[in-house]
Amino acid sequence: MGNLIDIQSQIEKLQKQANDIKSKEFAATLHEIQAKMQAFGITVKDLQSTKGAEGGRGKAKSSLAKAPKAAKTPKARKPSAPVAAKYRGPNGESWSGRGLMPKWLSALVAQGQSKESFSVAAAHA
Repeated sequence: MGNLIDIQSQIEKLQKQANDIKSKEFAATLHEIQAKMQAFGITVKDLQSTKGAEGGRGKAKSSLAKAPKAAKTPKARKPSAPVAAKYRGPNGESWSGRGLMPKWLSALVAQGQSKESFSVAAAHA
C-alpha cells in the first residue's frame, strides 16, 4: 500500500494524462460540432437564444429552449364483458377459443382427441 505522497504523485500524473487527452480530443470535437452547425445552419445566436421565436428558426429553434414534453400515457381500455366459453373440458375447465390453447386441451388433443369434441355447441346439439 502506497503512502500519501505516492498517491498524490499518481493523481498528478493522471491529471496530466487527462489534460493531454482532453486537449487532443478538443480539436476533433470542435471540428465535429462546427460541421454539424454548418450542415444544419445553426448559428451561435441560435445556441444562445432562450426565447425560440427569435432568429427566424421557428419550431426547430424553440425545441432548444423548451423542457421536454411528458410521455403520453396509453388510453385506458373500457372493461369488456366476459366471453362465453366455446370449449369445456372433462373436469369443468373452459376456454373461450381466444388466445393460446390451454394446457388441458393441448394435452387431450395430443392424446388424439379432437378439439371439436369439447365444443360447447357440440354438446348442446
